[in-house]
Amino acid sequence: MPLPLNDAGLQQLVDAFYARVRADEALGPIFNDAIDDWPDHLARLTDFWSSIMLTSGRYKGQPVPVHVKHKDRITPELFERWLALWAQTTDELMARDDAAALQAKARRIAQSLQLAMFFRLEPQPVPRPAPAAGHLQRSAMR
Repeated sequence: MPLPLNDAGLQQLVDAFYARVRADEALGPIFNDAIDDWPDHLARLTDFWSSIMLTSGRYKGQPVPVHVKHKDRITPELFERWLALWAQTTDELMARDDAAALQAKARRIAQSLQLAMFFRLEPQPVPRPAPAAGHLQRSAMR
């Protein structure tokens, strides 16, 4: 029987998923090095998903700065690995429509985090506006 899409179901999902993340050969070392208090982190992640999926408003954190401070160890490929593991876990534990909704939200969040972490524009010179036509004529008459 699938987990319900409620706070209790999300807590079970988050616990199961992050048990897999912690055991993953690529993701585990990064997460285990970054997180000192797993019970607190899992509660915060459950609040995050409750806010996202149930609009509970319980999550009060800022995920971008937290992820940016670890960007020397995080790659776009690791985001894909995380998303694949999330898809596998949600497919196994949630009803089909709920799993699809959780996966779609996770993909959008991952895209936003990657833009914040990896997208860089090279500084561009600021173009100077062309002088107005009347200005050219007056300058030429002097």
